[in-house]
Amino acid sequence: MRAPWIRRVVAVAAVAALAATGAGCAKSERSGDGGKDSLVFGATGDPKGLDPAFASDGETFRVARQMYETLISFKEGTSENAPGLAEKWEGSADGLTWTFHLRKGVKFHDGETFNADAVCANFDRWYNFKGILQNSSVSAYWQDVFGGFAKNESAELPPSTFKSCAAKDESTVEIVLTRVTSRFPAGLALTSFSISSPKALKQYDADKLSGNPESPTYPPYADAHPTGTGPYKFVKWDKGNKQVELEANDEYWGDKAHIKKLVFKTISEENARKQALESGGIDGYDLVAPGDLKSLKDGGFNVLTRDAFNILYLGINQKNPQLAKPQVRQALAYAINRDALVKAKFPEGAEVAKEFMPKTVAGYADDVTEYPYDEAKAKSLLQQAGASNLALNFYYPTEVTRPYMPNPEEIFEVIKADLQKVGVKITAKPLPWNPTYLEQVQNGAADIALLGWTGDYNDAYNFIGTFFGRQKPEWGFNNPALFAALTHADTNPDAAGREAEYKAINKQIMDFLPGVPLAHSPPGLVFGKNIEGVKPSPVTDEDFSKAEFK
Repeated sequence: MRAPWIRRVVAVAAVAALAATGAGCAKSERSGDGGKDSLVFGATGDPKGLDPAFASDGETFRVARQMYETLISFKEGTSENAPGLAEKWEGSADGLTWTFHLRKGVKFHDGETFNADAVCANFDRWYNFKGILQNSSVSAYWQDVFGGFAKNESAELPPSTFKSCAAKDESTVEIVLTRVTSRFPAGLALTSFSISSPKALKQYDADKLSGNPESPTYPPYADAHPTGTGPYKFVKWDKGNKQVELEANDEYWGDKAHIKKLVFKTISEENARKQALESGGIDGYDLVAPGDLKSLKDGGFNVLTRDAFNILYLGINQKNPQLAKPQVRQALAYAINRDALVKAKFPEGAEVAKEFMPKTVAGYADDVTEYPYDEAKAKSLLQQAGASNLALNFYYPTEVTRPYMPNPEEIFEVIKADLQKVGVKITAKPLPWNPTYLEQVQNGAADIALLGWTGDYNDAYNFIGTFFGRQKPEWGFNNPALFAALTHADTNPDAAGREAEYKAINKQIMDFLPGVPLAHSPPGLVFGKNIEGVKPSPVTDEDFSKAEFK
């Protein structure tokens, strides 16, 4: 999500050069047998590091998922939980004690045995993070699921919901919580909770991060020695050529990978990825532009479409006194022609969003307040609020594609035009996605901004709790009733009761209207004409070990 575009002739030349560079480097990685021992995938960006405990971005997770495994996984092609390194699990009647029964005969890539002690070593590591590791930019998902740490170093950190992990025997783990939460155990499917080799963590100083939390200097473990139990294992990370190389794990406990070598090559510009695929330089890429889907299908490429499990929204920052007025926020919602936006700028199958989570998540409410396109009503509401001369800084990311946001600049232009029609003066604020855009928007710099979310697992709190569970600079409001309602729903041990609470909360959110939900988009994923086996996942949990050359 990034910066202003240069003139078309220069841009086209740059794209062609990048495609040629990407294709050349990728081809150099191929093996002799017609490339059939190597699959090269065009990534949209570099991984931040290769220790999933510190990750929160899709490109890091995509690589990590091939090397690591979690206790709980996803049923292939769905957002439903399934066995992972734990074959089964059960909770106590009070929802506080959970027992996990582990797979036997599993080895880490360094030859160490996977067992209950290894699981607890990982949990104890996360729970006892200190210093920079307690920053939300470093341990985002631990904090999302478990809150705080053994010894919180900031008053803003909540008490931890994690209490203890105990090895009852070699293959049985007992995890105890301090309170019930809807995020557990489903949250254990997150790649951030991948189980690493305790020996490798210690040997390669896994927790010795330094520098800026937003872009830290990683220790040897995250840079050169990631060690999991997955179907692929690490070979090298060539940062100069922007590619990560993995090889099949011959000792893997499950079905072995079909393709021997897996290479993730960064080609940040979408058209350059398309050109590299068509020229044979890469074998696949993600986040296909909506306008390219048909031509790639017609060209015989294997185009896969994920189910839409995401949300794009226009965030509204109530730090601006004008935006703190409900009529003004309502006016912005009525001003945007979301039907036209989705038809023009999103792939086939995209839907207009009427709340902040997809309808497939339990707790979705059909009867929320809606704000259909109505230019006259928008103008009237602005006049009533004394905001007919409203002027806003509109932030949007450049040079990036997100699953929920196919082309940020084009989406921005459509929404800007709609807002200008009702008299809103817009100042464009394009910024590079990582780290500038996210940092500024999440720290409250924008009046309005484009942002979104792909669900991590099928739980309402993972959407609306992530956005509105506590006071955040991004939104600029304090709504204790909403925060308390989300906390209460999250701690309700009764699934049916919790679902009813989330439905009521979705109504509350859409009456309060902290932002404007825009769209749910089914992102496209494409592979070469001769590649089969990868199944698209709504939570981007694609298993590359299933890929085959046909």
